[in-house]
Amino acid sequence: MLLAGLCLLLELLAGPAYRLEWLALKPALQTLRWAATVAAVVLVLALLLRLLARNRLSAQARRQYLVAGLVCLLAVAPPGYLLLQAIQLPRIHEVSTDTQDPPGFVALLEQRKSAPNGLLYGAEVAAQQKAAYPDLLPLLLPVPADQAFARALRVAAAMGWSGVTADGAALRIEATATTLLFGFKDDVVIRIRPEGQGSRVDVRSASRVGLSDIGANAARVRAFLHKLQAAP
Repeated sequence: MLLAGLCLLLELLAGPAYRLEWLALKPALQTLRWAATVAAVVLVLALLLRLLARNRLSAQARRQYLVAGLVCLLAVAPPGYLLLQAIQLPRIHEVSTDTQDPPGFVALLEQRKSAPNGLLYGAEVAAQQKAAYPDLLPLLLPVPADQAFARALRVAAAMGWSGVTADGAALRIEATATTLLFGFKDDVVIRIRPEGQGSRVDVRSASRVGLSDIGANAARVRAFLHKLQAAP
């Protein structure tokens, strides 16, 4: 029980330690990985010991095994799910609804330049995105571009992103999303252009660090476009 609790505690502290700059990214991720690994081993050992002991355990001991197993499951399940996602999804850290001409960052240009992942959205990223997320397409709205821009700005403000900046002349919105546990910064740019009698909305979401976003940017773009389409 103590070892299971320690593993869970280390997992919960890894993200805040990185956010507070007590740990660099690599040691923080290693802490998460090793804590989950040890918790998985403890879970297997607890199950084996429980089976071997069978009815020789007291009621209190059986409860302790049950609690230890549940704590181990709490420690193993989230990292295990993330590992499964990392295996199944492409190792890319950004997505764009326009893979040929992705929206460019302006207000966040300096932050993107200084970030490890930089500014480049290349052909290889586009190919992997199309294969993994074929549903990420531009959104066509049956309203003029200025109305689409105003609607998009309201939705962006409601998404909980920080530093939302709007350029009405260029019909561009930029903001930064921060993940809950590790506080990773993902930058978002929304571009609106006239399209016939209506308008076209393109969205790009890019992580500042990490080889893989484990689907976070794609989920963010989907959520924004869904809310934008449903917005009045």
